[in-house]
Amino acid sequence: MNDQITLAEPALTADARAPRAHARAAATRSSAIPTRRRVLLIQTQAENAGAQEISRLVGAGLAARGYEVHNLFFFRQSRGFDEPANTTYCAPRRPGDPMSFLRFLVSLGRRIRATRPDAILTFQHYGNAIGGAIARLVSPAPVIANQVSARLTMPGWLQKLDLMMGRLGIFHTITVNSDEMMRDYSRYPESYRKHLTHVPHGFDQKHSTLSKTEARRRFGLPVDEIVLGTAARLHPLKQLDAAIRVLPAHPTWRLALAGHGPDEARLRKLAEQLGVADRLFLIGEITPDQVADFLACLDVFVFPSLAETFGLAAVEAAHAGVPVVANDLPVLREVLSYHGEPAALIVDAANAEALGAAVAAVLDDPELRVRLQRSGEGLKTRYSVEAMVDEYVRILEQAI
Repeated sequence: MNDQITLAEPALTADARAPRAHARAAATRSSAIPTRRRVLLIQTQAENAGAQEISRLVGAGLAARGYEVHNLFFFRQSRGFDEPANTTYCAPRRPGDPMSFLRFLVSLGRRIRATRPDAILTFQHYGNAIGGAIARLVSPAPVIANQVSARLTMPGWLQKLDLMMGRLGIFHTITVNSDEMMRDYSRYPESYRKHLTHVPHGFDQKHSTLSKTEARRRFGLPVDEIVLGTAARLHPLKQLDAAIRVLPAHPTWRLALAGHGPDEARLRKLAEQLGVADRLFLIGEITPDQVADFLACLDVFVFPSLAETFGLAAVEAAHAGVPVVANDLPVLREVLSYHGEPAALIVDAANAEALGAAVAAVLDDPELRVRLQRSGEGLKTRYSVEAMVDEYVRILEQAI
């Protein structure tokens, strides 16, 4: 088990860069913004998920620095989305046919032009490709693309389009959120790579004021049982079926999934087939303000995702003091560490026996839990919202 939590070297590289980042941050805060800049943030679907949380934090931080921030979403994905101020939508729902897609593109162009932004930030792969292309057609504002989507989640044609847009300079800057992503793009041509810059995510602290009993009652979870859980979009790439598959061998465990998405029916069916449907609790979508209370319910946070660029939900859980068991991805080894010490137990989540053994180790070993929690507490130092926003201020002012 010890070698499962051994961290790769890149985590030290990220920590070593912290003094330079703080120096740039101090210089940025000391220089006043000469005029009130208008910044437009373009996102894909409006839902309470990780990428939307990052754009919310960036937007709120820029507004606090004196920028006039506007948020433009392609469409609303969930009715429970906690939208920020100055939010508009291009379409009421995901375009489902060529004509509705054309109307969506026209609406997108009109809304960008009407905002008259000084700079545009795009998020996620479709936000970058579609938002960046239309923005370049209707506005002279520089476009800063945020690569917060793993390339595994991008279809081949979209990767080629992204590569072409980057090489042509349609993106003034392309931000990535981990050293692993920088390495992932190292095979790209120099004409693309020269636009890349590393901006680590920041995150809000998720500490609840509720006791575990109070939190579980709020979400309808059993008070006196062992509860595993995760907060994630219900999508096949999140590999949440792996968490369900550990339940048959551990009859005293319960699993709570907070989120919504296209994989819900398959996950329900799998639980029924395995005879554990009564121990699976589908909480549904929760808002950013509810995350802390949900984390307070859990004994272990299970994060079996197949593709991540950062793993924001796992970082939030680790910092909140919930022991994390995460899939063995290089980026999670990098991000879930503090001064070279792991903030999560790393395991091959596709192996149900290994995943169950890792969860059992966390539950049975108080010293292991304390070590993970100590490193998790330090993640706030590595991933400060203030430092993240300072970097975007620097990028925006340079671009404008």
